[in-house]
Order: sequence, then structure tokens, then C-alpha cells
Amino acid sequence: MSEVKRKLATILATDCVGFSKHMETQEEKTLLSLKDCREIIDPVINKFSGRIFHTAGDSIIAEFDSPVRATNAAIEFQNAIKERNSLKQTNPKLNWRVGIHLDDIIIEGDNVYGNGVNIAARLESQSPVGEILISDVVQQQVYNKIEETIYSLGIIELKNISNNFEVFSLLGDGKNKIKNTSSKKLNKKPKFAILPFTNTSNDEDSGFLVDGIVEDLITEFSMMREFEILSRQTSVNFKDENDDIKEFSKKFDLDFIVIGSIRASGKRVRINIELSDAKDDSIIWSNKYDRVLEDIFDLQDEIVRKISIALLGEIEISSLQRSKRKPTQNISSYEYLLRGKENHHKFTKEANEEALKNFDKAIELDANNAQAYAWKCCTLGQTMFRGFSDRKPEEIFAEAKQNIDKALELNENDFECHRMLSAVYLSNHDYLLAEDHGRKAFNMVPNDPRVLSGYGEVLVRTRKVEKGLELLNKAYELDPIPQGQSSSDNRVRDLILGYFFAADYNKVVELSFDIRTMDERTLCLILYSRSKLNQDVTNSNEYKLFNTQFKNIEWEQSVDRFHIQDEIIKNDLLSFIKNI
Repeated sequence: MSEVKRKLATILATDCVGFSKHMETQEEKTLLSLKDCREIIDPVINKFSGRIFHTAGDSIIAEFDSPVRATNAAIEFQNAIKERNSLKQTNPKLNWRVGIHLDDIIIEGDNVYGNGVNIAARLESQSPVGEILISDVVQQQVYNKIEETIYSLGIIELKNISNNFEVFSLLGDGKNKIKNTSSKKLNKKPKFAILPFTNTSNDEDSGFLVDGIVEDLITEFSMMREFEILSRQTSVNFKDENDDIKEFSKKFDLDFIVIGSIRASGKRVRINIELSDAKDDSIIWSNKYDRVLEDIFDLQDEIVRKISIALLGEIEISSLQRSKRKPTQNISSYEYLLRGKENHHKFTKEANEEALKNFDKAIELDANNAQAYAWKCCTLGQTMFRGFSDRKPEEIFAEAKQNIDKALELNENDFECHRMLSAVYLSNHDYLLAEDHGRKAFNMVPNDPRVLSGYGEVLVRTRKVEKGLELLNKAYELDPIPQGQSSSDNRVRDLILGYFFAADYNKVVELSFDIRTMDERTLCLILYSRSKLNQDVTNSNEYKLFNTQFKNIEWEQSVDRFHIQDEIIKNDLLSFIKNI
């Protein structure tokens, strides 16, 4: 008996939705439309090195040697078919579903059998129309390697498949629900905080290194979809306010706490670190490390992996599969990068100037330090918006853009570059590129509140309001008081803007009571919302404030800073505030 041939392969299954129904009413046109679709799908599968091994005309099953290739093929032909369907002369408009799974398969001649084929077909049958449904194992492989946003649809049960697993969708907005016959619920993600480490060094100047190492650890965990982690600033606020850890954990509904200390001496660092259960204070994992500073990046990777395994077990952690994000091999350049970030976070004119010098020194020591260019761009933005320089804003903006372009040239996979470019393009009203770079940053780092708020602000402006509000609310939850702020006003303002775009005027008015210090643009949105609710705005506290402080504002310029894409909404808001 010959040995059964097996191999690991990615299976793509796709099917035309409602094909039989279309055939009943317009047979010839449906066949012509199907032919057009196949002339799109088949070459795309071939382009990405796929092989079609089964077809029934209105359905296709193909194998690929890579989950990334299979997924990119599906994205390309689904988008091409959507574009075809957008044409008026297209009739009937045929839509397709796609399912993709990676598994062991059996090869017999030109055909393929096995559980991998069955699961891909079941995923396809559950996929929302026009979208792509992928299994958890495919998601782990394509995460951060494709540009489309990936949405979790939870754990489902597939017909005649014994195992339940989490599934993910692409090309949708995450709102489409699929039939879930499983009683199993998706486990809550572990939520934790890394508190500021104690600096036990004799040299007080080493504080920048201690804070920088902790910030890097928080950033690494922010890249993981398996966790939720509080922002660096929220943890710093805890330290500054001397809060009780129990109360802090309860306030933010934390599951775990990470504490530690760092002692730097010359070119060596000693780190003590401890992971504990926030509910009962029991120690889950702890360790001591004594390394040379040149090994700091490898040490950070080791700490991240040890904590991940302690919390989730021996699993495939998504973000640890990407290439290392070492900013530089030059440790002196890294030290100046950390000094610059420390000064940037102080938000004063003097510290801003010192931060720019630090980043210039980091670049002088290593001209390929992409993060130094990116953070110099961010600091120049701070220079411009806080009025720290007498230079013309357009000069500062041009220099900032030059630095971020250089950073992206050096490392296109650095989320900081995409986060900042999203903000740059939004300020220029280039919504398409703002969304593109925001999405890339979010796919890389789905738990960083700066990314969440920045991308969320773009989405609410581009008619993706529900997803945008979800991200803005998550940013508020993880980082209620952002760096450089003394209250949560900025986060609340972002939410008010989001609910304005959602036309949820009741929520805008409700959130207005959470603002401590009112600015003219938020006041404008609140007054406008009250008018839409048919309230007498002239009797409101906001109207009194408007008359005493903001009556003579240049409203054209102020409203323009909302970056409203829809001219009708923009003009209506401007007309209202000018004629109130």
C-alpha cells in the first residue's frame, strides 16, 4: 500500500452568493456575470501562486503555500469584484464569500482532501457577504503582514467540525455577526499595568534609562492583541499620586500588576521584576537579570516572552513573531533616544529644545536610527502647536515632515512613523492617506492609546463612526489622562467629536458635564447639539460662556481645524455658530 501524501497548506474556499436565485430570473446575464467574476478571480489566484483544485463554476477551492498569499489574493479579488459591482451597467451584481484555513491536507492526484478543506468551506459558508473569514491559525500568520484591519468575531462552532475556535473577518467593519451555535464564550483578555520601576542606581541621571526601558516594555505589550495594558502615563500618574495598588487595580479592573527595580552601573544593568495577581497579591512569576547594556533589547524580548507565557501559557504570541524592533545597534545612540523621549514628555519649552538636541545626537551617532527621526518629528510638532519657537509654523512643519519621511524610509514597519504620518495627513485634509497610515499603525500596535485615539479620530471623520468611537472609548479606558495633560479633557473632547459625527447629540450634551476647562471648538459642538435637540441654547451655561469668552473667535479657522470631510456638515456647523 502506497504511503499517503500529506503536506501543510492554506486552503481558500469561495462561493458566489445567491447564484441559483439569479439563474432562475436572468440566466444568460448571470452566466455572463459569473464569467466576468471568474476572469477576475482565477488570474488573481494564479498571481499569488495558488492552485485551483476544485470548481463548480460558482464555487472555487484553491491551495496556497502561504497564508499571507492566500489572504492577499482574497483581498485583491474581493476588492476588484466590489469595484466591478459599483459600475451601473453591471447586472446582476454577484457577490462572493471567502473562507481561509491552514491545516494538514491529503494529496491524491490533482485533488486535495482533509480537515483543512472542510474547515475552509465551513468558514466560507459563515462569512458575511463580500468579506473574508479566516481561522485563528491564519490570523496568527497574517497579523501585521497585511494592510487590512482584522476584526475578531468571537468563538464559533462550525457544522460537523469538532473543535470550536476564534474566527476573524477582513474587508468588513467588524459589525456583521455570524451564527454562533457554540455555548463557549471568548475569554476576557488579561488586563494589566506595568508600574514605574524603582531606580536603585547611585546615579540619579540614570532615571531616563529606567523610564525608557519600562516604556519600551509597555510598547511591546501594546502590540499584542492577546492583552490589554494601561498606558505609561496612567501608570506614572499612579506613582505621582501615591495611590494604593489595590485601589488602582480596582479602578482600572486590572487582572495583573508588574513591578520592578532597575540598577544601572556603568554599562551594566540589574533588573528585578515581579508579576502578581491584582486580586490576591500572589506572585505568579519573578526573576532577576544582570546584563550588559548592549544586551538590553534581547533582555526586553525575554521579559515580554516570560510574562506572556506566565499569563497565557505556551502559545503563539502574535507580536513576537515579527522581526525585532531594535531602534539601533549603537547603545549610545539608544541612550540619547531615551533622553530625548524623557525630555519630550516634560512638555516645557526648555525640555523641548533639549529633546531636539538629544535626537540630533542620537542621529549623529547612528544615522539609521529611525526612531530618533520619528521622535524628532513628534517633538517638532510639539514645538509648533505649543508655540515653543519663533520660527514660522510652515518651516517647522516642513522639517517635521522631512524627518518622518526619513524615519519611514529607514523602517517602514515602525508604528510611530505611521501614527505620526496619519496625523500629518489629517491636518492636510488628506483623509485617504490619514486612514491608510492610521490603519497600519493600529494593525501593528492595537493597544497603544495614542494610536487608538489618532486612528479613531480619522475613522469618525471618514464615516466609520462606530469603529472610530470604539477606539476612542478604548483610548479613554486605557489612558484617561494623556501625557502632558492634567485632566481627561482631551479624551472627552475626542469622544464629543466622535458622537457629533455619529449625530448622537444626547451623548454630546451628556459628556459636556465631564469637561473641566472648555475650549471654543468643543463649546461649538455642544451648542450645536443642543440646538439639534430643540433645546433653548440661549439659556445654557455654554451660551453664557460663548458670549463672555468666545464671541469674537475667527470661526472659519476654528471650524476648519475640525477637519470635517463632509462639506454639508461643515457649512451647517459654521453657519450655526456664526449666527447664534
